[in-house]
Amino acid sequence: MPSNNPVFGRGFARSGMGQQSTGWSQSPQPYGAPGQYGAPTQYDPYAAPSPYGTAATRYMTMDDVVTKTGVTFLVTVLAAAAVWALPGTMAWSLALPAVLVGLVLGLVISFKQIANPAATLVYAAVEGVFLGAVSEAFNTVFQGGIVMQAVIGTFGVFAGMLVVYKTGAVRVTPKFTRWMVGALVGVLVLVVANLIASFVTPGGFGLRDGGPLAIVFSLVVIGVAAFSLLLDFDMADEAIRRGAPAKFAWYIAFGLLVTVVWLYLEILRLLSYFRE
Repeated sequence: MPSNNPVFGRGFARSGMGQQSTGWSQSPQPYGAPGQYGAPTQYDPYAAPSPYGTAATRYMTMDDVVTKTGVTFLVTVLAAAAVWALPGTMAWSLALPAVLVGLVLGLVISFKQIANPAATLVYAAVEGVFLGAVSEAFNTVFQGGIVMQAVIGTFGVFAGMLVVYKTGAVRVTPKFTRWMVGALVGVLVLVVANLIASFVTPGGFGLRDGGPLAIVFSLVVIGVAAFSLLLDFDMADEAIRRGAPAKFAWYIAFGLLVTVVWLYLEILRLLSYFRE
C-alpha cells in the first residue's frame, strides 16, 4: 500500500520492498535435458533458493521501539546524573551551551529525519547535560524533592497516555492530528510573544511569572505535551504497519525523548510556581 508520508516512502526504498529475487524466475530443467552448453544437467532441489531465507533488511518491530527508546532514555539519565555530580554550581554553566547544541541538533534530526543510533544517542547525551544542570538548579533553589516529584509526575503522565492510546479512549485521527499541530503552534507563538514582551514589560504577558495566569498556561502546555505523546505512539504503530526498516526505531526514540523532556520541564516549572 503506497504512502504519502515521505518518511515511510524512504523507509520502503531503504528496505528494498518491491524487489523480487530472480532465482525463482528460472524453472528447473528435467533430468537428461540438454543444458545451456549442450551437456546433460540434473536438477538439484537443494540448490534452489529457500523460501524461508532471511530478508536482507529487517523490518521494525515493537521490540525495536522499546529497546531503542530504553537505551536513549538511559543515556539521558546517566548524562544528567554525571552533570549533577559535579561539585558546587559548576553544572549550572553547562545549561546554556547544552540547550543551544541540543536545539540545533534536534532541528537537524527532525528536518532531515535522521534515523541512526549515533545522532539519537548524542542528542540524548546533550539533553541529559541540560536536564542535569536545570534539575540541580531547581533542586537547590526550591528544595523539598521538587525534581523527584517532577520525575514521578512525568512518568505518571507517560504511563497514563500510553493506557489511553492502547485502550483507544482517544483515537489519533487526521482531525486530531490537525488540532494537535494547531495547539503546538499556538503554544510556541504565545511563548515567543511572552518572551519578547518581557523585554518591554517586566513579566511580559504574565505567562511565566508564577501567577494564576502562569499556572493556567502551564497546565495547558502540560496537556498539549501529554496529548503529543499520542502522536508519537501512533507514529510507531504506523511505521510498523508500513514495514519501516528496523533502524527507524531510533527516530521514534528521538521523538519520544523530545516530548518527554518537554513534559518534564513544564511539570518542573509548574511545581516551582506552587513553591513560590
